[in-house]
Amino acid sequence: MYGIIDCDNCYVSCERVFRPDLNGKPVVVLSNNDGCVVARSNEAKKMGIKAGTPYFQLAKQYPDAKIAVFSSNYELYGELTGRVVEIIRQEAPKYFRYSIDECFVYFNDFEDKNLKEWGENLHKRIRKSVGMPVSIGLAPTKTLAKMASYFAKKYAGYRHCCLIDTDEKRTKALKLFPINEVWGIGRRYAAKLEALGVHTAYDFAQHHGDWVRATFHNIVIYRTWQELNGVDAVPNEEMAKKKSICTSRSFNGMVTDFDTLKTHVSNYAARCAEKLRQQGTVASIVAVFLHTNLFREDLPQYWNFQEKRLTVGTDSTIDICKAANEVLQSIYVKGYHYKKAGVIVMGIGPNAPMQLDLFDYNAEQFQKMKRLDAVIDRINKVNGTETIVLGSQQYTQKDGKGRAEVFANAIKHDYRSKNPTTRWSDIIHLK
Repeated sequence: MYGIIDCDNCYVSCERVFRPDLNGKPVVVLSNNDGCVVARSNEAKKMGIKAGTPYFQLAKQYPDAKIAVFSSNYELYGELTGRVVEIIRQEAPKYFRYSIDECFVYFNDFEDKNLKEWGENLHKRIRKSVGMPVSIGLAPTKTLAKMASYFAKKYAGYRHCCLIDTDEKRTKALKLFPINEVWGIGRRYAAKLEALGVHTAYDFAQHHGDWVRATFHNIVIYRTWQELNGVDAVPNEEMAKKKSICTSRSFNGMVTDFDTLKTHVSNYAARCAEKLRQQGTVASIVAVFLHTNLFREDLPQYWNFQEKRLTVGTDSTIDICKAANEVLQSIYVKGYHYKKAGVIVMGIGPNAPMQLDLFDYNAEQFQKMKRLDAVIDRINKVNGTETIVLGSQQYTQKDGKGRAEVFANAIKHDYRSKNPTTRWSDIIHLK
């Protein structure tokens, strides 16, 4: 049996942990640079607020509504969801964190337990200990578990935990589940299936496997069909495998000068390096992409992507930032108004054992870089992200009085909440 624990309206729930006065009220969380809505409370959804709605349109569409608005605060979200995962680690025999708000669990040697009761008790513990509501789905396959979590979230009668453990329950769930919501069925394939008369998961599961293979020629789609029919087909190691890590953002406004672009790209590269270290891997390819605003037809357009192969795989912030800036230098063209850039690290493998370069290997320097990154990660974890950054991650901007101010990140977040669990400066003061 498999289970998935999914944090309900994750970003909104994180904001409400320290703002209980917002329970029962419409809340939205904005994307980077406060661009558009990326998370909504149930109350906001009932008002008709759609995901992707530009922030500036909210006031026009809902002039009399009192909507609580927050900028994305990934430091807070990562810390609170990390607490949820720690509780899951204590309660489940095996687990795997799938995303910031989802975690898979496995029950190979857990069959004597009442899984429905286990799920309900887990929800209660997480709610009491962290303050986060979660929905839990339990089923013989991962795809069916994802489906069960959907029902646990949508219907209060399940008490936050839905168990699909019989063919009768599986068939009932498949008939109620739209094909475009099935895990593993992307938008393009969902449109093709609906054109072929397949509107629910049950319609898809009823087709023969040969028809699925002949129609799609796609192993992922075929495995999804198997999973819907109760066959465990998605390998655990395939879910955990990350072939690349990407960090990208749209800019607050448009950028024309190289130095500001370098600041952004350095920040993105540093985040990629941090993610590599967190999962114990290294990357051998660093790529950068850059493009202008596609919606500004009155301006000249430009797009480019280029990569740099490293002799030895690395997770060093300094090495990855250096490589990313070298790539940026080669693709930057003066005279364009750039709207977005990103860094992608590829060729990912384990950080030990590593194949080193015979002609360019300095053991002392290698160990020095490892120690430096470890110290910086520890300081940033204790004192808050970006407490210590590289010089290339900073940019200088004049304040209203003409004085130079140095910033570590050129991202707009006017409505960002505090981080009382990770920064001493934001610790809660009791009256």
